[in-house]
Amino acid sequence: MTAAALTPPASLAGAHRVSFGGVLVSEWIKLRSLRSTFWCAVIILVLNVAVSPLLLAVLPSDRLTSGSAATSLAVSAITVGTGFTSLAAAVIGALTITGEFGTGMIRSTFAAVPKRLPVLAGKAIVLGLAVFVVAAVSVVFSTLIVLAQASGRGLDLNLDGAFWLALVGDAGYLALIGLMALAVGAIIRNTAGAIATMVGLILVLPNVASLVSALARVTWLQNVGEFLPSTAGSRMFAYRSAELDAAAQQVQAPGAIALEPWQGLLVLMAWVVVLGVVGAVLVRRRDV
Repeated sequence: MTAAALTPPASLAGAHRVSFGGVLVSEWIKLRSLRSTFWCAVIILVLNVAVSPLLLAVLPSDRLTSGSAATSLAVSAITVGTGFTSLAAAVIGALTITGEFGTGMIRSTFAAVPKRLPVLAGKAIVLGLAVFVVAAVSVVFSTLIVLAQASGRGLDLNLDGAFWLALVGDAGYLALIGLMALAVGAIIRNTAGAIATMVGLILVLPNVASLVSALARVTWLQNVGEFLPSTAGSRMFAYRSAELDAAAQQVQAPGAIALEPWQGLLVLMAWVVVLGVVGAVLVRRRDV
């Protein structure tokens, strides 16, 4: 009688089961409720829009050309702020999960969704889409400004598929950086540690590898640096053309690797997947 009395009816247990759609709604409410999400989104928008016109503005007219070179310069102007905004995307990604660990709210989340992995998947989907949309909006405004600026200075740009693909790649890069930070946060479970790790991966290590390889003239170290997250990801928003590729090959060191945009995408996705799998395993196995 006691066991029977303590066992809830099957219909009642099923009524309290949280669907994945409910998980997504919950994660969206939590993400947009964070003040840090709002301010990081503002940083992404403001930095991209404010910094983009500077590159073309500071160049003298005799340095400006037309065709592929001018288009590459325009893309560089549009995406010049990405190195800074990637840090904001990393902060959003880390806080999406480490904030709950820090406040203890994660216990309530895992109590509602005992399998835990749907929570991590829901966070990843909501975070990735949110960062991509914010980044895409900033890219649109930056593009309009730079195109108007280029037209005013008489630049003839090639608005071909490679141009638009680079702009989509810029937004995709920021979304993947956010997902990477989410995975690092799931592994470390500490906000300061996760953000510091991301700063090291996307800012410190590439600069150190580039500096040491340039001073020591070590090609293999340059090739290793090519597979770091920010270096590989930067290929996603680089404008490519046959003319520019031919010029780059003439100055490229023998044996040096230069990733194509799609290869850079695959490398960055590999970082996200590997760290995500490690984070998912630890989330399942650890006690809260």
